[in-house]
Amino acid sequence: MAVTLADVAARAGVSTTTASRVLARSRAVSPGVQAAVERASSELGYAGNGVARALRRQRTDAVGMVVPSIRNPFFTALVDAVERTLQTTGRVLYLCDARDDVTVEAQHLRSLVARGVDGIVVSPCADGRSTAAVVEAAARVPLVQLDRHVPEPVADWVGLDDRAAMDLVVDRLAARGVRAAGFVTAAVANSSTRERAAGFADACARVGIRTDPAWTVTGAFTIADGIAAGQRFVELGAGRPDAVVCADDLLAIGVSHALRGAGLDIPADVAVTGLDDLEFAPYVSPPLTTVRQPTDRMAEEVLRLLDRPPGATRTPGTRIALPPTLVVRASA
Repeated sequence: MAVTLADVAARAGVSTTTASRVLARSRAVSPGVQAAVERASSELGYAGNGVARALRRQRTDAVGMVVPSIRNPFFTALVDAVERTLQTTGRVLYLCDARDDVTVEAQHLRSLVARGVDGIVVSPCADGRSTAAVVEAAARVPLVQLDRHVPEPVADWVGLDDRAAMDLVVDRLAARGVRAAGFVTAAVANSSTRERAAGFADACARVGIRTDPAWTVTGAFTIADGIAAGQRFVELGAGRPDAVVCADDLLAIGVSHALRGAGLDIPADVAVTGLDDLEFAPYVSPPLTTVRQPTDRMAEEVLRLLDRPPGATRTPGTRIALPPTLVVRASA
C-alpha cells in the first residue's frame, strides 16, 4: 500500500496541512516540526506527488543536459560533475546524447523545452550549425553552455581557458628542449577546437618551437583517429617533429599507441601530450602528460548561473573561462 501524506502527518504528530507545508517548503514552521515531518517522511519512504508540487511551484526541479557524445569519457565526467552538483539541491538531471549530430541536438533541445525543465546545460556539437537551436532554446528557458559555445553571445558559457591550456603544454615542451611540434585535433569546428588550435600556434611562435601545416592532422576525438594520426607521423620518418600535441587525451592515447608500435620511444624520440586528464590517463603506457579540466568547478559555476533570479543584473552571454592545470607524467 502506498504511503500517504496523512501517514506522514500521523507519524510526525502534526496535521496533514502542516506536513504538506513542510514538504512543499511553502511556509516556515518551527525547526522541531520540520525535523519531525522530514524524519517521518524518510522513515516511511514517502515520495509525494511530484507533478502536483511542480505545478504549484511552477518548477519541475529538473535540469536538461545535452552533450555531443556520451561515448567520450570527458563528457561522461562533465555529466557526473553536473549531476552531483544538482543532487545537492534536490534536483534531477535529464541527460540527452546528441551523437555528434546537430539535428539530433536540436531535437533534444526542443524536447527539453517542451517538458518544462527549469534550465538547460548544453555543450554544442558545432559552431554555426548548432547556433539556431541554442538561440531558440535560450529564448525560452535559462540556458548555460558548458565546455563549448556557439559564436552568438545569446547564452552564458562556462569552460576551460583553452589558450592558457596550450600555453602550459608548449612551455613544458620548450623546457624539455623541443624544437618542432605537430598538432592533432578534431576536424569538426567548435569553440574548443578553434581556441586550442590558435593557442597552440601562438604559444609555439612565442617560444620558438617550429610548426608546419603538414604536421597538423585532423580527425575525430577517438583513439582510432589518434592511431591513424600517429601512423601519419611514423610515415614522415626523419622529417617528423619531436613532439605531438593532441587536443584531447583520446587522440593522445592513439598517437602514443601508433608511435610505440613502430618502435619509437616516448618521450625520447617523440614527446606526446593530451588534454582533459581522463581517469585512465595515468595508466596508459607511458603515463600521459596532459591538462586537467576543473570539471567540479565548472559544474558549480553552471549551477550558479542557472540559479540567478530573473531580475538579477547580468551581462548577456557571460563568459567564464576557468584556469587549467598541467599534469606532468612520463610522455613529455
